[in-house]
Order: sequence, then structure tokens, then C-alpha cells
Amino acid sequence: MTHLLDLRNITKRFKGGTVALDNVSMWVDDENPSIIAVAGESGSGKTTLGLIAMNFLEPTSGEVLYKGKELKRFSSQELFDFRKEVQAVFQDPFAAYNPFYRVDHILEVPVANFKLAKGRAQAKEQIEKALESVGLRPNEILGRFPHQLSGGQRQRLVVARALLLRPKLLVADEPVSMVDASLRATILEALRTLNVDYQIPILYITHDLTTAYHVSDHILILYKGSVMEAG
Repeated sequence: MTHLLDLRNITKRFKGGTVALDNVSMWVDDENPSIIAVAGESGSGKTTLGLIAMNFLEPTSGEVLYKGKELKRFSSQELFDFRKEVQAVFQDPFAAYNPFYRVDHILEVPVANFKLAKGRAQAKEQIEKALESVGLRPNEILGRFPHQLSGGQRQRLVVARALLLRPKLLVADEPVSMVDASLRATILEALRTLNVDYQIPILYITHDLTTAYHVSDHILILYKGSVMEAG
């Protein structure tokens, strides 16, 4: 069976001999899209695994396959498609934005770069739909700068921007760790909605076992770079 994303025997050693990951294997399927949590304490290797899954970091050994083909054998066009189809939601939503651009521009750029709309009217419709899908009201968000939004709004905006690209996979690295507890459930519910309504598998990286068990269908627990439990 060909998996959407397949990480095989991944080992990552950094300079100085630090072993971040030691022979870790996992996969993500798109036939029955689910939320897979990768959980562990600081230093467990979970973020390193996410970076390798997104091709932001190369493993020391092991293979990363996307739709059955090893990433390092991808052509330029295949890498372009991979960047579009595998989207990220990072821990710090404010760092994801240029503070000099309004929300409109932040969302219009990916639509234009990936040629997702035929004209401004269709682009506007797609942007508004993406915002509404994560519980944001376009009339309250568009026209504003990132610093004028709350932490929860900024994080949901990151999810909306990823959704615009119609991803095949969403990698969410500690998406609720920098927002108030009262907003965490809202953001996690937005991720669950994307998974159920849009059939997008999600790799949810977290140190919080409570949210991992709450939102995920499957869980992988890492400790010092090794898989301690999976199920």
C-alpha cells in the first residue's frame, strides 16, 4: 500500500553528536484522513520529525516518501507541488506574518502565487470562505494588520491561509501552546473541522498529552528521539 507520507527508519544526528531521532518510522494515509498526534516532552525529537516531514530538514539516514516517491528524487515541479500540498501551522503565529502587510495581502499572495483563482472576485470568495471555515468573520479580519488581531485570531488566520492552498496534509507544530487556555479548544475544533469536512489528514505535534488524546485518532509518543508508544 502506498501512503501519502511515509517516514522510514528516520535518524537525525546534529553536530556535536546529539541524536534527535533514532530509527523512527511512521506514515500518514489520505484514504481515511485522520489526526495523528506526535507527542513528547522538550527534546523528544517531535519538532525535528515535523521539520523532516515537511522537507525543511534532511534526515541523517532513512527515507521520506510522498505518494510513494522519495523526496530527494523529486523534480523542481514535484517539489513545487509538495510545498503547496503539505502546509504548516507553527507555534508562533505572529512570526508567520510580515507586520507591514494587512491580512488581505497575506491571504492574496498564496492565491496569486499558486494561481488558485480566476480573477479578483473569485479570489475574494475563496479568502472569505477560508476565514469562515476556521471561525473568523471576514468583515472583522480583512483590512487589519496582524498586530491588531488577538493571538487566537492570528493562529486561526494561519490555518485559513493553509486551507486556501487546498492541502493534502497539514502539519501543526504546537499550534495552541502560545494562546490562552480559553482559545485552545476553538483552535483544536477548527483543526478537527478541517479534518472531517475537508478530509485533510493532520500531523499534530504537541507536548500536551491532554490535547493529544482529545483531538487525535492515533498517537505516537517520542522520548529522547525514540518511539515509546504508538496506537
